[in-house]
Amino acid sequence: MSCSSYFYQYLFVAVFFAFAVIFAILPLALAWFLAPKKPFPAKTAPYECGLASRGNPWIQYQAQYYLFALIFVLFDVEVIFIYPWAVAFKQLGMFAFVEMIIFIAILSFGLLYAWKKGLLEWE
Repeated sequence: MSCSSYFYQYLFVAVFFAFAVIFAILPLALAWFLAPKKPFPAKTAPYECGLASRGNPWIQYQAQYYLFALIFVLFDVEVIFIYPWAVAFKQLGMFAFVEMIIFIAILSFGLLYAWKKGLLEWE
């Protein structure tokens, strides 16, 4: 291949990248320029559940909520891996079965560890 063919390949990618950027930015720019700008107190007021906000909006949550979320994500990802494996179980053979048993065992040990540490206790 000649040097010019490499240039055309990179040019092709650059043109597609430019179109992608323009396709993303153009609607935002048009909306910003064409949208009516009529601020009034009801429009600029903070809204949450139809009630006026009171107090400090910065609330510290317990780390326990984050741990619950992480454990949920862990087992959600486990289901994402197990579902396609279960669909193709007959075609995969014994090696894939052993691999999935190891995968489930590792996740089970993680759940057991979280349980023993008391991370699943809601207080």
